[in-house]
Amino acid sequence: MDAVRVALLREVLAGTEWLGATRHFARTLRGSVVSHGGGLLLVGTREYEPWHLAAHLVDEAAWSGTPELAPTLVRHDARSSDPAHLAVGLGRLEAARRGETLLVVAPGEPGAPLLERVCDARRAGATLLSLGPGGGELPAMAHETLPVPDGCELDLDTVQHLVSAAAGENALPARRGPRRFRDRLSRLADLLTAPPPTRW
Repeated sequence: MDAVRVALLREVLAGTEWLGATRHFARTLRGSVVSHGGGLLLVGTREYEPWHLAAHLVDEAAWSGTPELAPTLVRHDARSSDPAHLAVGLGRLEAARRGETLLVVAPGEPGAPLLERVCDARRAGATLLSLGPGGGELPAMAHETLPVPDGCELDLDTVQHLVSAAAGENALPARRGPRRFRDRLSRLADLLTAPPPTRW
């Protein structure tokens, strides 16, 4: 989903709780990685790897000038023969420490082996964020969670697009007076003319 589609989606969702919720979660994510500077680890389940979110966060990191947003994608079946950005296995979670941020993206409650590793990373001092399950052990142990339960208006993939776009936004102080409309129009033009995202 490119910047134009995200902008249109935001227009459709205006007045719903989704815009505020995804922006809040994205601010928490960005604040965590920028303030700690320790890096962002991104992991999903064996059945659901958030490689698409990883690609969008890499793009947002480059466009916003916030390199801390570029994640390390941690994979369940990573092999040493994979390209470097796809070759990081679950062992990386065991090395997670204070100052790092761990974002777990899952459509449902992860299995016990992943939960144990995530819990260990949290105990070691990593900031834990959860995107997906509305209940269960993962949201209960997370520092911040954005629930996307089954059957809600948006699916997990769409919410990830909103979060990644919001995480890359460089907030400018709001101007008062007659320039405000022009600033908003300029921002919309920037969104509509932004280069398309690169593909992994």
